Amino acid sequence: MYFDDKAKDWDNDPKKIERAKLLAEEIMHFLQKEKTLNALEFGCGTGLVSYFLKDYFKKITLADNSEGMINILKEKIEKENLSNLIPLLSDILLDDSNIEKQDIIYTLMTMHHILDLDKMIGKFNSILKMGSHLCIADLVSEDGSFHSEHPGFIGHNGFDKNELELILTKNGFTIESYKIFYQIEKNTKTYQLFLIFGKKIR
Repeated sequence: MYFDDKAKDWDNDPKKIERAKLLAEEIMHFLQKEKTLNALEFGCGTGLVSYFLKDYFKKITLADNSEGMINILKEKIEKENLSNLIPLLSDILLDDSNIEKQDIIYTLMTMHHILDLDKMIGKFNSILKMGSHLCIADLVSEDGSFHSEHPGFIGHNGFDKNELELILTKNGFTIESYKIFYQIEKNTKTYQLFLIFGKKIR
């Protein structure tokens, strides 16, 4: 599996650390409810985003279906004795039985790998408490060149703002904010990353 193979060196990319830190700062600024909430990071990888939020949330469940990534995460948690970070090797689209109700779900650069976006956002809704938030950070619509080095890539070439907002609204969320918060320089091109916050209203 691609992400299993990449796990060992994932944290060595300063750009990945930079964007994870920036997203964590955006989440803290948006919520302003330190140390009282439980969070779920979907597609956590090695836990870069949650590492920057470890002192902000009461408990963070970190879910990923890559065993390689989760193993690296477990090593980091054990090394630093981070008792409020809970790694979970799981595809929560298929089984969310080990996940309690959450105050926020956040995900960075994972949703463009999810084929059934409508079903996934519906699953997020079922996990979240009423009035709680979903935070998605991912690629703005692009020409398909972002994954040009992976000819077998199956997923989305980023997301159109209006289409994503329609899916969120359909699945019980109201849109709280949308912004471009980061850009990736790759393949001699610039790819924008958006950040959207939705609030569960039904």
